[in-house]
Amino acid sequence: MARVEGAIICLLILAIDVAAGVLGIEAEMAQNKFHHSFELVTLLCMRLWQGKHLRVFFFECKEPVQQAYRLGIAAAALLALSHAVANVLGGCPCICSRDQWDNSMPNKQMAAVTLIFSWIVAVVGFTMLMIGAMSNSKSRVRCGLAHRHFLSIGGILCFVHALFCMVYYVSAHASIKEEGKAQRNIRSHGVQA
Repeated sequence: MARVEGAIICLLILAIDVAAGVLGIEAEMAQNKFHHSFELVTLLCMRLWQGKHLRVFFFECKEPVQQAYRLGIAAAALLALSHAVANVLGGCPCICSRDQWDNSMPNKQMAAVTLIFSWIVAVVGFTMLMIGAMSNSKSRVRCGLAHRHFLSIGGILCFVHALFCMVYYVSAHASIKEEGKAQRNIRSHGVQA
């Protein structure tokens, strides 16, 4: 029964993260589709007016895309949901000192390491998705720093997040079982003595 529950939870985490990743990439595609047509119209107008198109490193002028904004916000929300599910259901493999690290079982060490990496990936991915989404939140043309590929990179990080969260969940539950078995062995040896 515990294996079935674990498989369902891993599939849930995977499904939420994959949905978040797909939404992030779709947001980037919606943004790029609009901006390519916007750039073509801008270039055509500049040619008609004999103007020049200048691009300076990371500076650009662009018109926000509402669909990219909505998809980016949805992707960030799903990433946060997936992270919360994995952390709440996975528990907390606390290792606070070097001695605890040395004395802990490999599954607990793996859970602690993947928990840290999942937090890093979640924070970076969430930030990238929010920056990409917020650059599309206004309703008028803005000029400023280019926010290219933030949505797609955030979407890809959702897939990486799924990997770390699933490894974390499996190793955290394996470490809980190992610790329970060790406690039962200590009690049974204590009763026999």
